[in-house]
Amino acid sequence: MNMAGKGYMWLDGRFVKFEDARVNILTHSLQYGSGIFEGVRCYDTMNGPAVFRMHDHMKRFMNSAKIYGMPINFTQKQLEDAVCGTVSKNKLKSAYIRPFAFYNDVGIGFSTKGKTTSVAIAALEFGRLFGESKGLKCKVSSWQRINSAILPVEAKASGNYLNSIIASKEAQDSGYDEAILMSDSGKTVAEGPGENIFVVQDGEIITPPKSADILLGITRDSIIKLAASLGIKVHERNIRKEELYTSDEAFFTGTAAEIQAITSVDSRQVGNGRQGPVTGRLSDEYSKIVKGENKKFAGWLTPIG
Repeated sequence: MNMAGKGYMWLDGRFVKFEDARVNILTHSLQYGSGIFEGVRCYDTMNGPAVFRMHDHMKRFMNSAKIYGMPINFTQKQLEDAVCGTVSKNKLKSAYIRPFAFYNDVGIGFSTKGKTTSVAIAALEFGRLFGESKGLKCKVSSWQRINSAILPVEAKASGNYLNSIIASKEAQDSGYDEAILMSDSGKTVAEGPGENIFVVQDGEIITPPKSADILLGITRDSIIKLAASLGIKVHERNIRKEELYTSDEAFFTGTAAEIQAITSVDSRQVGNGRQGPVTGRLSDEYSKIVKGENKKFAGWLTPIG
């Protein structure tokens, strides 16, 4: 959703009008993809606006910077306060929040030595990533997921997502909604371009492990913990491509995607071709958590105060 020309962004410790938050076209992170970022959601809960799992998101943000050796001139607490402040400044009840750190330094060359870093935080109104889709048609991509011998997969870095963009474009150009990337030289399932993936077999959930070159998603972790609280068994193990075709259900998770059913893979129907009962139950319970209706997980919500 285009927010240009209205609202405020937080940039290096102060609020600026959205249209005034500008950088030079030769900025290092624009030229070389050397920025790091997070995707965070604020929900309109029964007790007012609250950010979902902010501490975990911002910890990953700081870790991404550490992995890439990017100096951040603010503490995690300062950035968390800035997240809340940005939502409040824009008078939003619910929002998608984008913290972004980048080399705000003009010049040609790969080296980041001595370059100035900046941190920006934007908050905007945002619905569901896939709209009101009842289920996604997915394609196993010919492009493989990057691995830690190529780029650090545990960092949420801008350049890493070229891998996601090319896979997603391939799928959409072929008439599908989204891609699924493989890892380990194409032997096992990794994740979607911007989502973690789960399958359901005989009422139990399976999701690729850390060793499958996945980004350790905050929503993924939330679903694993939620499922355990509901008595649903979760297995973290490698998934073969053919299991995508033969599982009873499949779904994506992510901050933007939330929980999204996958109803076909490579034109093969998954389960009954509709959102399955396990996916539906998890989606319903997740919705209650983010709205503040489940006291057991109240600690995952940070009120905007």
